[in-house]
Amino acid sequence: MADDALIHDENGGMPRLLEIMRRLRDPATGCPWDIEQDFDTIAPYTIEEAYEVADAIARKDWAELEGELGDLLLQTVYHTQMGSEAGHFTFDSVVKNISDKMVARHPHVFGDESRDKSAEQQVQDWEKIKAAERAKKAQTRTLDGVAIGLPALTRAVKLQKRAARVEFDWPDTSHVIDKIVEEAGELVEARETLSHTEITEEFGDLLFVVANLARHLDIDPEEALRAANGKFTRRFAAIEDALGARGKTPAESNLEEMDALWDAAKLKEKGQS
Repeated sequence: MADDALIHDENGGMPRLLEIMRRLRDPATGCPWDIEQDFDTIAPYTIEEAYEVADAIARKDWAELEGELGDLLLQTVYHTQMGSEAGHFTFDSVVKNISDKMVARHPHVFGDESRDKSAEQQVQDWEKIKAAERAKKAQTRTLDGVAIGLPALTRAVKLQKRAARVEFDWPDTSHVIDKIVEEAGELVEARETLSHTEITEEFGDLLFVVANLARHLDIDPEEALRAANGKFTRRFAAIEDALGARGKTPAESNLEEMDALWDAAKLKEKGQS
């Protein structure tokens, strides 16, 4: 009864959410679907919820962001409940871990170090602290600790940043652009002579170098591609609207007509910018 009272207490806060998850996972009385889940099956939902948080922020939908942050918090609670059941960790130990980490990584706020330094210097100090943390985990190689589950473009940039710390990097963007031209040429050749697997490898090489160019230009490639996706969506919607005004659908049109409408949408956007 006490547990039921907490579950139905609208002001129960974090203890309420933890109890809800514990009850959902209860082998005898919980939800069959929730009971069947494990870390591997929940991980994709965690990634999805993080993207939905980013999407709400991009759209500046603060009311929706509140709900999405709750969904993301639930993912943390879900994983910590499973971790507790398996004896790996608990919600409290996870909170302690991140709190200790934040204090250790900000000696200029919580310790004796001076705050009188640039943001760039603080980033450098942060990286030194993280390198020391990796060393304690026996992550001694330069590229150790770059999460495999990151979006591929993001991981490419992080890998390249790590390599650049030990001077494995092109000195300027001209070398990167030359490499892009080289990789594009290899892809064209591969299209005619190699297997699909080999073509895929060449395409991956090209994307990797493009990500490197983004890093040299201080561009987030994921953000840039999201913007390009948004632009494509807007302009294709304009094509559909224009065709609709003519009583047609894209399937009833042709590439020449749609390409002209695309150019018109592009000019209109530029005129409004």
